[in-house]
Amino acid sequence: MEDDQKFLEYVVKGLVDNPDAVKVDRTVDEMGVLLTLDVDAADMGKIIGRSGNTAKAIRTLLRVVGMKNNSRVNLKINEPEGGLRSQEGAAAPAEEDASYSDTSEVTKSLDEAMADLKMD
Repeated sequence: MEDDQKFLEYVVKGLVDNPDAVKVDRTVDEMGVLLTLDVDAADMGKIIGRSGNTAKAIRTLLRVVGMKNNSRVNLKINEPEGGLRSQEGAAAPAEEDASYSDTSEVTKSLDEAMADLKMD
């Protein structure tokens, strides 16, 4: 296991409630290193963070680790089974609706959160 992969696993396992469900795959091609992260559906919000800030910070740290090893490191976060996008079109359970007292705060889809995270 390479340093960047170990680093990502360490950081993510420290953030989530289900560290045993964390899985990181590493592939290398002409574009650089791609780390693909899988987490439990319940932990997805912890990894993305408010307005994508946690995922953005993890990506920044991975770029620093990559620079140390003279490689470009990118992170892809896979949507887990049972995530918000897989429930589109289905009625949300009543207990989920009751937990949101402030209707101005809307949960973003993974695509929307990832679009916010795109860095140049």
